[in-house]
Amino acid sequence: MIYLDHNATSPLLPGAREAVLAALDHAGNASSVHAPGRKARARIEDAREEVARLAGAHPGSVVFTSGGSEANALALRGAVAGALTEEDRFTRIFISAIEHESVRANAIALSESVPGIRLSEMAVTPDGVVDLPAFRLQLMQGKGRTLISLMAANNETGVLQPVKAIVDIVRRECGEDALIHVDAAQVPGRLPISFAEPGVDYMSLSAHKFGGPQGVGALIVRDGAPLAPMSSGAQELGRRGGTENLAAIAGFGAGAVEVMSAVGNEQHMRDLRDGFERGLKRLVPEAVIFGEKAERLPNTSNFAIPGITAETALIALDLDGVALSSGSACSSGKVRSSHVLAAMGVSDALARCGLRISLGPSNSADDIEALLHALQRLCVRKAQLNVAAA
Repeated sequence: MIYLDHNATSPLLPGAREAVLAALDHAGNASSVHAPGRKARARIEDAREEVARLAGAHPGSVVFTSGGSEANALALRGAVAGALTEEDRFTRIFISAIEHESVRANAIALSESVPGIRLSEMAVTPDGVVDLPAFRLQLMQGKGRTLISLMAANNETGVLQPVKAIVDIVRRECGEDALIHVDAAQVPGRLPISFAEPGVDYMSLSAHKFGGPQGVGALIVRDGAPLAPMSSGAQELGRRGGTENLAAIAGFGAGAVEVMSAVGNEQHMRDLRDGFERGLKRLVPEAVIFGEKAERLPNTSNFAIPGITAETALIALDLDGVALSSGSACSSGKVRSSHVLAAMGVSDALARCGLRISLGPSNSADDIEALLHALQRLCVRKAQLNVAAA
């Protein structure tokens, strides 16, 4: 099977696998004071330092979670619940129209359950980039403390968002008491990342997107930013209750080290993606590449072949030994129209044809060639069916 779905999950890196297995053989609880407990604690703190280094953050700002979705939920719910006094309370939450479901669902729930909070969506351009003039106007038209959540890179299209420009707009229009959360789950292993540089307050990471284990992530929290835990407990300095997942956290840290030491992966993936898109246009001139004119992750291409639905294509490609997707992996295996493409103004008919390839360092030019051959066979079968139907 040729695997081209790294934005859903990237295969476990060798160093991460070794760290997971080593930690599974360790019996200590990191909250215990005896020697095995101290050894478990040391593994977690080592991983915390490695993840912090990956994100360009201080180790004390790293809160381990069960994954990127929990990190997103903790950022939004923790910020709102942590602003307890009347003058600190939030009245406005902004999310982009292309956010991951874990952000969308929690933002909607907060607006419906917390009195006084109004939820607004930041529109995007046809290329999938937040419309900055429109967002500035939205900020100017309202009052009250503001919480903003947006993704650094879209998981479906790979389009990069202008995080620094948005931070500058928010600080200028809302001041320093506004809080900004960035979902950066798709960035590590594909582009450099820095928590400090754009000046955000919260940043979400997910280990399995870049070759760490599934079921572990982190929320990076700026010192002084409000964060009330969703589950009470003494773990993670009181920021997240529950015994730490030692094996997964150890793998997270080891995966971070392995990704940081890799050289040339970004250009390798960009060359493969660009080669695929050139081949696709030669094969199907009417093919559409979503977000093509915007800055994108080097490993991601979201495209459509008009007249061939994603469901049909995914089944045919899977039978041909090629694994890719139609968008977000968090839709529980369902093939459905993308809210991301809808926000970009793509027609429903074309959106239903949307497919995504997302590459990793292990992919090769042979994989791209095999994908193009499989798409060619799919197009030939479609043409034959059209002739037969006529």
